[in-house]
Amino acid sequence: MDEIAVLIPCYNEEQTIEKVVRDWKRVLPEAQIYVYDNNSTDHTADLARQAGAVVRAEYCQGKGNVVRRMFREIDAKCYIMVDGDDTYPAEAGRDMAEAVLCRQADMVVGDRLSSTYFAENKRPFHNFGNSLVRGCINHLFKSDVRDIMTGCRAFSFLFVKTFPVLSKGFEIETEMTIHAVDKNMSMTNVILDYRDRPEGSQSKLNTFSDGMKVLRTIFRLYRDYQPMHFFGAAGGILLLLAGVFFLPVLEEYVETGLVPNFPTLIVCGFCAMAAFLSLFSGLILQSLMQKDKQAFEFRLQLADGEYKRRLALGEREREGNWEKTGDKEREDENQK
Repeated sequence: MDEIAVLIPCYNEEQTIEKVVRDWKRVLPEAQIYVYDNNSTDHTADLARQAGAVVRAEYCQGKGNVVRRMFREIDAKCYIMVDGDDTYPAEAGRDMAEAVLCRQADMVVGDRLSSTYFAENKRPFHNFGNSLVRGCINHLFKSDVRDIMTGCRAFSFLFVKTFPVLSKGFEIETEMTIHAVDKNMSMTNVILDYRDRPEGSQSKLNTFSDGMKVLRTIFRLYRDYQPMHFFGAAGGILLLLAGVFFLPVLEEYVETGLVPNFPTLIVCGFCAMAAFLSLFSGLILQSLMQKDKQAFEFRLQLADGEYKRRLALGEREREGNWEKTGDKEREDENQK
């Protein structure tokens, strides 16, 4: 098991990947650097390997698919995930690693938005999108996460081994954040100085299509993680509509004793039924969510037991190596 694993998902980053690997090796010399090449058509993999990184491949396109592969294959006490475009300074790595290793944080967010992001970033729609996503998630999930879409994060072993990766693309950051908030995992922020991509380096993020995917992900996760709020709001809207259309029918009935707009009354009845169905659906799903949270706590205990078992195994292996080294030295001395 690695002490610190730096995970770098890459797609066509030959211009910057060598510098990124060398910077992280300089700041965290004890860390193992892993570069996961996602079907690059340039020399990203070769340059990363020359810089001293362990290079592996993920053939399913999309950052979410790469993260799934990395989290499955790598075992470490602390994971740091960073993009290969040289926009995140490696100097923040030490503080992020210490937050996980010394202060028991499960996820450390590399906060760009509190420092230089809005000044450095040259794409105004990205600025608006980051602010919109941050506002939506903090409002819907009653959280205070400072940067939702950042590509620089640190994780604990427990987070990595219990996080179900469902997204395929760039919406993976949103999914990780909401998972940590919903499961009450320990989160902290480290402010870092963001810098824009160097001249000639192209972003793989499509402002509008990927932005819509992120918003759809927020909608889906809000439905899944807060079903009572979601279906309760839908039920309230339907009940309100039923009441608005029912009032004229009731008024006519009180005055004349007749119901001339009988189709309207039927529609009101169906809206009221749908409202109560939505409300009870939310109640049932909320109960299931509570059961899932209880099951997740048991999964955390299992993952913690596995973590301690691997640490103990590593300690025994090191002790065995030291004993073999000592025996070899004593044997050499006796021969002399």
